[in-house]
Amino acid sequence: MGLLERLRKEWFILGIVLVIAVARLEPGVGVKGGPLKPEITITYIAVSAIFFNSGLSLKTEELTSALMHVKLHLFVQIFTLVFFPTAIWVFLQLLSITPINEWLLKGLQTVGCMPPPVSSAVILTKAVGGNEAAAIFNSAFGSFLGIVITPLLLLLFLGSSSSVPFTSIFSQLFMTVVVPLIIGQIVRRYIKDWLERKKPPFGAISSCVLLMIIYTTFCDTFANPNIDLDKFSLIIIVFIIFSIQMSFMFLTFLFSTRNNSTFTPADTVAIIFCSTHKSLTLGIPMLKIVFAGYEHLSLISVPLLIYHPAQILLGSLLVPTIKSWMVSRQK
Repeated sequence: MGLLERLRKEWFILGIVLVIAVARLEPGVGVKGGPLKPEITITYIAVSAIFFNSGLSLKTEELTSALMHVKLHLFVQIFTLVFFPTAIWVFLQLLSITPINEWLLKGLQTVGCMPPPVSSAVILTKAVGGNEAAAIFNSAFGSFLGIVITPLLLLLFLGSSSSVPFTSIFSQLFMTVVVPLIIGQIVRRYIKDWLERKKPPFGAISSCVLLMIIYTTFCDTFANPNIDLDKFSLIIIVFIIFSIQMSFMFLTFLFSTRNNSTFTPADTVAIIFCSTHKSLTLGIPMLKIVFAGYEHLSLISVPLLIYHPAQILLGSLLVPTIKSWMVSRQK
């Protein structure tokens, strides 16, 4: 693969690095009250745009074919929204006595609370040749569940910023997440044929809006002189994230392939990716709402920003290995 093709493929990860660098150089542009007016353009317009886009792109009509595989869906949703955040919480009780930055540790907890992503788990399941319909269902259903469950998990494990009352958080979530998502689904019903024919770049649109949100989040950080991120904590967090992913992928593999399991090898592939992947697209806007007013919001966001490229990198590297295992089991 040529350098230009590689850059084109990884443009979003490069974009994250670029917007953080730009925020570092001139944080005044994207701070609250600055020229970009993020308290309006990001908090309401950008977040609503992401979820309207999600509503337009979610192919809920395709989910009926996978609907009957209840045991698989229960496994994925319980693992990702119950076991994952609880296991991270227990792990963080041990890490709390270490010198690792406490806000990065809180960020690890937010990763555990996130729903599965709409795209990456499906793409990797398809690349291996696993149960794509199950992956689509769990990604979409998990996203819908996450709109309600993720904020509750965040409030349960971390609490919210004192400046934003509970009712305000949920009213804003409803207006900027639920309503745009429903409108997007309604609009999709009327222009479905056009969408299928033209295939608009939904992923790229959401990613561009997401880069804006990440940019303003880091502008707030760099404009605050009280925030200091030590390199030791950052390196340890990267190591922990890769370790968590590997451990949980192995755990889901063991659970779904044990002797009394009724899952096929193709099901196992969908389970591995859907249970361990976390959504950046849904996660960053939700953190922005739940932790509005937190001066450490960007530090809390860092583990999720690392987890996203890490899950794609690790998943892509494991595709040939998982594929050869699946083919050997199906013979």
